[in-house]
Amino acid sequence: MSPAQRTKRADAERSIAAILDAALAEFVVNPDVSMSDIARAAGVGRVTLYGHFPSREAVLEAVFTRTIEQAEQALAELDLDSLPADRAMAHLIRSSWRIIDQHRRLLVAVNRHLGPEVLRAHHEAPMRRVHGLIERGRDEGVFRTDLPVEWLVTVFHSLAHTAAIEADSGRLHPVFVADYLEITLVGLFKSPRGL
Repeated sequence: MSPAQRTKRADAERSIAAILDAALAEFVVNPDVSMSDIARAAGVGRVTLYGHFPSREAVLEAVFTRTIEQAEQALAELDLDSLPADRAMAHLIRSSWRIIDQHRRLLVAVNRHLGPEVLRAHHEAPMRRVHGLIERGRDEGVFRTDLPVEWLVTVFHSLAHTAAIEADSGRLHPVFVADYLEITLVGLFKSPRGL
């Protein structure tokens, strides 16, 4: 690659990073933000924006992909293995909610403009962590075995994202959601007597 090509590529990478940073800030304020507003916030022209992303949905998916990757890195740093499964699950729920709460308007935008299937598809890696923790809890005898693990994972995912929608609408105060999620999910996952 020639020096001119490297410079052009570096400029494009800076533009993309600026667009994604600005788009995240804009989607968090307004899930229906326009491409013009994203371009203005990023300090780029509409031609540059459309040169990298053909639509608002493409920008939104790129922002969401990057956000999920960053969240996954943060969750991967949690020390869950040193805790019993039920305590590790409580820690994971609270840590997950902190991340979700920071990006709940982004989740509203993704759900509204890309659909729940895209929302779920981008959560495969985090949901594998939940799956593994439920399996470990079963092995430790603290989590129930009468319901499929896949169902329990689905409940975790669905409830966490529904909580984000409820908090965004003002029906739940975000300060209390981590408590609600922990009580509800750990209570659901705990093994009833005899199971």
